[in-house]
Amino acid sequence: MQVRTTRFGTVEITDDRVITFPKGLLGFSEYKKYCLLEPADEACFYWLQSLDDASLAFVVTDPGIFVPEYNVPIRDEQMGDLGLSTLEDAQVFVIVNKVEQTLTANLQGPLVVNVASKQAEQLVLTEKRWTTRHAIVNLAQSGSLPAAMSA
Repeated sequence: MQVRTTRFGTVEITDDRVITFPKGLLGFSEYKKYCLLEPADEACFYWLQSLDDASLAFVVTDPGIFVPEYNVPIRDEQMGDLGLSTLEDAQVFVIVNKVEQTLTANLQGPLVVNVASKQAEQLVLTEKRWTTRHAIVNLAQSGSLPAAMSA
């Protein structure tokens, strides 16, 4: 399948790489289909590219890389909605933003993807321990912008 993007031009992806968010993402409920684009081999940041709008893409990462103690409590009905029998069948991502010289992660709104079916949902955690702007990388200290953030 050909995917038009404003950042990478037209890219080819296989149909099994399409991730469907039946409820959309918060603030973007009309956009349901996405794919993950990996800007470099073994990257820790990816682009979650909308298949419905070439200009809509989010930088995402696996939160466990930066916050090892992070976990997502998923209720039984959410497991059912995603078709999950066990959490091991899910991959969790969080949306990353750049705020001044810091990369932040939205740990309150994780994206949970059923690896087998590619059905996904953005959850809203009520636990106040996590924020929508959890600092994960200080760019002034690291000296450069990660590859996914500079595209």
